[in-house]
Amino acid sequence: MELRQLSLFRAVAEELHFGRAAIKMNIAQPALSNHVMALERELGCPLFIRSTRRVELTRAGETFYDRAVRILSEMELTTELTRAAGGSRIRQIKIGTVYPATMGMLPQFLGKIARKFPDVRIHIASGNTGDIIRGLETGQLNLGFIRPVENIGSLRFFSVAHERYLLAVAGSNPLASLNEISIEDLRDQKIIAFNRQNLSFTERYFNEKFEEYDLTKNVAYSCDDTYSLVSLVSAGLGIGFAPEWTTDIPNRSFVLKKVRGIDFKIGLGIAWSKEDPTASRDDIVEIAKSLVRRG
Repeated sequence: MELRQLSLFRAVAEELHFGRAAIKMNIAQPALSNHVMALERELGCPLFIRSTRRVELTRAGETFYDRAVRILSEMELTTELTRAAGGSRIRQIKIGTVYPATMGMLPQFLGKIARKFPDVRIHIASGNTGDIIRGLETGQLNLGFIRPVENIGSLRFFSVAHERYLLAVAGSNPLASLNEISIEDLRDQKIIAFNRQNLSFTERYFNEKFEEYDLTKNVAYSCDDTYSLVSLVSAGLGIGFAPEWTTDIPNRSFVLKKVRGIDFKIGLGIAWSKEDPTASRDDIVEIAKSLVRRG
């Protein structure tokens, strides 16, 4: 079993398509298929379910994928550690973001990185906080913009911003014309809330707040992301709490209003592994820390 074979297998497992994986790995598709079949023969079990319409991982394939990712990440980390010890500069930085929460911050960070390291390759991956933490722990990511966590093991976290959420109201909603909105004004309104596949920090935060203000029974619609929330609001289906940056959405048909007695804010920060030489050297973390702002 060779590392090259593991890399090829990982590409197929992530693309779930032999043709796309072959292009990604710059190898002919028949050669790629031969490498995967050689792995299956050596392991004594199929790693993929192949059909004319789709490619799927078997249960054994899922197990092998998890281990292959760890092995390859460890090899990449070992390579970077060796380069760092030899004084080499970084060549690539992989960044995880809880998009679109980082819209206002990420361009500034990327601009600073590009100016300091003009030759470095940058890869951006979106996901929730849990996904990004796992990526940092396995070495698949070097730096992550995530919701608040604690320093655990090798994971380090630094808060850089607090994102304020205001009440999003359709222009046709009577609340839009009020100079001041109170909690009581929300009692007869339908609320649109976040409800994601994996219970996210933002979802937990608002679940707790709605319960605190006795608004849970008003939740009538749910969605996965901010854009969906403001779309539902714009359609007049209800109200919802959206981050301040949504005021920059072009041609929007909703307004953001303050609610008296309510101050919803969610933190945003950077996370990295202290064992990752890419993040811990060459001022990468310090550049991210320089973005500190308070909402």
